[in-house]
Amino acid sequence: MEYIGYFASIIIGISLGLIGGGGSILTIPILVYLFKVNPDQATSYSLFIVGLTALSGSYSHYKMGNLKLKSALYFAIPSVISILIIREVIFQKIAATLFSVASYTVSKDFLIMTVFSLLMITAAISMIRKEQPQIKSTETNYLQLAFIGFIVGIITGFLGAGGGFLIIPALLFFAKLPMKQAVGTSLLIITINSSIGFAGDLYIGTPINYPFLFSITAMALLGMLIGSQLSKRIDGTKLKPLFGWFVLAMGLYIITKEVLF
Repeated sequence: MEYIGYFASIIIGISLGLIGGGGSILTIPILVYLFKVNPDQATSYSLFIVGLTALSGSYSHYKMGNLKLKSALYFAIPSVISILIIREVIFQKIAATLFSVASYTVSKDFLIMTVFSLLMITAAISMIRKEQPQIKSTETNYLQLAFIGFIVGIITGFLGAGGGFLIIPALLFFAKLPMKQAVGTSLLIITINSSIGFAGDLYIGTPINYPFLFSITAMALLGMLIGSQLSKRIDGTKLKPLFGWFVLAMGLYIITKEVLF
């Protein structure tokens, strides 16, 4: 299973490089089901893997002129605030066992994976939909951009997910960026959010298996290099629906496994 996990880790980077998101949607299931990492710890690992991989991708997009720093900061600063609130205050106070009904126990790990599967299904639907955003104005709405950033930070903080599938539409609608610039700027935002979230976890003493973490990250970085090169030749938006169906299948599998088994 580990060999499959390492191969799947490459897909994390390819996804981020091609469509600017989707990497963290794969990271948590790979860590939990293929490498048997505890879901709580997997959220920390995901922040590091996705953050460093996104950093590599954002640098590639910087060289291509696809980064819009002002939009990234308006989005990222509120995100960072909500990430720190969730991970360093709220997340730590959630009990390992939430409640029990007869012989059925609802744990923190169950909550993480169930909510994550619902996030995957939501993300998949947004990827499968073929409608293109209709942008009627060219003026950036920074207030709405900041509000969406705060919401994405909550998701990133709780699930260790970068939130690229939410960030890109926000940049298209509210920052009025072209798709290529939305992808590049999304990677920069994911880098900032994930880095701050992981740094916070280190501060509170989250245990980290660094050799394992670095090996997975190396595979994801390899995938990012492949994805960045492919993005020069392939339109990532055309691959989104196909990737969306894959994510949908995984989301349905996770929620079925967690609830029924």
